[in-house]
Amino acid sequence: MAADLSGATIAFLAAPEGTEQVELTDPWEAVRGAGAVPWLVSTAPGSIQAFNHLDKGDVFPVDTTVDQVTSRRFTGLVLPGGVANPDYLRTRERAVAFIAEFAAEGKPVAAICHAPWSLIEAGNVRGRELTSYPSLRTDIVNAGGKWTDEAVVVCSNGANTLVTSRTPDDLPDFDNAVLEAFAG
Repeated sequence: MAADLSGATIAFLAAPEGTEQVELTDPWEAVRGAGAVPWLVSTAPGSIQAFNHLDKGDVFPVDTTVDQVTSRRFTGLVLPGGVANPDYLRTRERAVAFIAEFAAEGKPVAAICHAPWSLIEAGNVRGRELTSYPSLRTDIVNAGGKWTDEAVVVCSNGANTLVTSRTPDDLPDFDNAVLEAFAG
């Protein structure tokens, strides 16, 4: 049975530049297809510049900024990857606080590729099992997490549900797990 997210509002947090485009657009379309309303949240108003690996991709309009909204407005959070996106977000105090709010409220968070860097900074890794792009393995372990090399890992340890995935190749599995977590 397909997930029904009617009435849900899902935040997608992205830096002004550097988000891996397919890791934004693919889950975006999945949650929209399930009836949810996706919102692009960034650290600055205007638009974000997405990338297709190292090449500039499309530009996407920002719906709101982390300074204008809290996690209470949303059902869940998606953190797209790309190297530059989470690296930038983890150095912005309000972006890190926004991510941490979801965990504190028991709301699901989904992160793909390099996005777990932001989870580490927000303190949402210790005692959790997750996956990521392989180069983050040591960072996750050093932050107290258990790294697993699987297409998608769903961890619900009494806190919020955390959905993580490795790369764009895993997007079908990631999207399905995201929909289940946000519906559930």
